[in-house]
Amino acid sequence: MDKSFFEGKRVTVFGLGLHGGGVGIVRFLASCGAKVIVTDIKTKEQLSASIEKLKDLKNIEYILGQHRTEDFTKVDMIIKSPPIPWNNKHIKLALEHKIPVEMDSSLFFKMCENPIIGVTGTKGKTTTASMIYEILKAAEKNPVRVGIGQASVLDKLDLLKKNSAVVAELSSWRLSALGRAQISPKIAVFVNFIPDHLNYYSSVDSYLKDKKNIFLYQNPNDWLVINEDDEVLKKVSGEAKSQVLKFSARPVRKGMSVFFDNGAIYLNNGIDSKKVMDAKEIKIRGRHNVYNIMAAIGAAFAFGVDIENIRKALVEFRGIAHRLEFVREKNGVVYYNDTAATIPESVISAIESFTEPVILIAGGNDKNLDFSGLGKTIAEKIKGIVLLKGNATDKLIDQIRRNLSANDKDREFKVVDSMEKAVEEAARVAEPGNIVLLSPGAASFGLFLNEFDRGDKFKEAVSRLKLKH
Repeated sequence: MDKSFFEGKRVTVFGLGLHGGGVGIVRFLASCGAKVIVTDIKTKEQLSASIEKLKDLKNIEYILGQHRTEDFTKVDMIIKSPPIPWNNKHIKLALEHKIPVEMDSSLFFKMCENPIIGVTGTKGKTTTASMIYEILKAAEKNPVRVGIGQASVLDKLDLLKKNSAVVAELSSWRLSALGRAQISPKIAVFVNFIPDHLNYYSSVDSYLKDKKNIFLYQNPNDWLVINEDDEVLKKVSGEAKSQVLKFSARPVRKGMSVFFDNGAIYLNNGIDSKKVMDAKEIKIRGRHNVYNIMAAIGAAFAFGVDIENIRKALVEFRGIAHRLEFVREKNGVVYYNDTAATIPESVISAIESFTEPVILIAGGNDKNLDFSGLGKTIAEKIKGIVLLKGNATDKLIDQIRRNLSANDKDREFKVVDSMEKAVEEAARVAEPGNIVLLSPGAASFGLFLNEFDRGDKFKEAVSRLKLKH
């Protein structure tokens, strides 16, 4: 398949959204000469930020605030937004009428002739993919970012040169489309597996089934880089037909691996082990980021990058926006934005990244997740907490109370309905030497457009704080 396929075709973009992926799809289709119909249940006002980015394009038909039957039965193709499930009634209707349904990920893989490094994991995939990109850039491999963070997908096809390497972040949703097409990337990186999106998936097994598509269709010459310390991944790695490189916090002497030992990270090429870098050279906080670094090293090695180029890029890497992102220090208090922590386990990792007293801003809306571990960690380790309104917050408060002493069971919790109020309250109780950490452990819908909007609102509120005299 190439771009000429779309010329003159009627294509429905199902879900424009506000993350940028839908905008990228529309721009790509317009550049191919397709007749584009954009349909979204959100209104024109709700989608104004995305529509503004497309105002220079002609002949785009917008059907907003509703969905019409003909846009799913009388077109040549439908490209659906990642969060829309395959059992959606409009998707089922299209398939019944034998209309092909694709996603940006499946089309990209079908049209891209360059080698692709695909990265998945419940958490850490954006950081890991970003590190792999930086390593390949340092090694002059001409890398292109696809779907990393808020980066779009299909429009990146125009950036590819013959010698370009592709680094693609692959959510379970995007992997579901690859599974239907029976395609996997040449190098697959599986960072970790933690139950998530259980408001979308019927079970943990169905979530894992989509995730496994990252390696299920590889061939024996391909590579799977996988977390040996994750019990679920240790088990599923046996299903791989490709070469397997494991990464672990403990020495792995058998086979190819990346491991942590005695304050340093080593690469075992199957013959001997060589030190890549010392832990003290790592610029980003958190034990979880050591795993992300090891995964990136494994992917770069599988791609053929030498240790010196790997090390050179990693010692310079200082993290990315919205993931334990240093915002500023004010009045002796340091503020960190970790809005991408949308599951309880990520908040625990963030809390454990600090030795200083932490004032936590958490809560929001629920994805049908278990907050018992986070409730225990907060009760034991957090100096203070401010909560954002939402049904996950109610669950979290209940779990915190279960871990409080008898004298503290009736404690009042501050629940607010805006980031401005949350930051003001956290700043009020924080003392010099404290950390104010936004790490919600929940979804952002309700109070914010998305988790990135939530993080941006946090940074804006912090910037408006006044100095204490």
